[in-house]
Amino acid sequence: MFEDFRKQAEEADFSDENEEETQPVKVPTNWEGRILGLTPPQRFIVAFMLLLMTIILGTLLLVVTSKIAVPNFS
Repeated sequence: MFEDFRKQAEEADFSDENEEETQPVKVPTNWEGRILGLTPPQRFIVAFMLLLMTIILGTLLLVVTSKIAVPNFS
């Protein structure tokens, strides 16, 4: 059984002719004002959401660590 595999391996032609030719990757030269694939209004919304998350999480951290106190209106 193993001898058959050896014979097949010796007889096989392992040439590089069957390999596919690789195509060069085309890099877009016209960015059209896009960074990370986002338009300017989309970037503004992402930046605004990050700002709000930072403010909310910072305030929450200050309340949890008792650096500021939540007013009691009752």
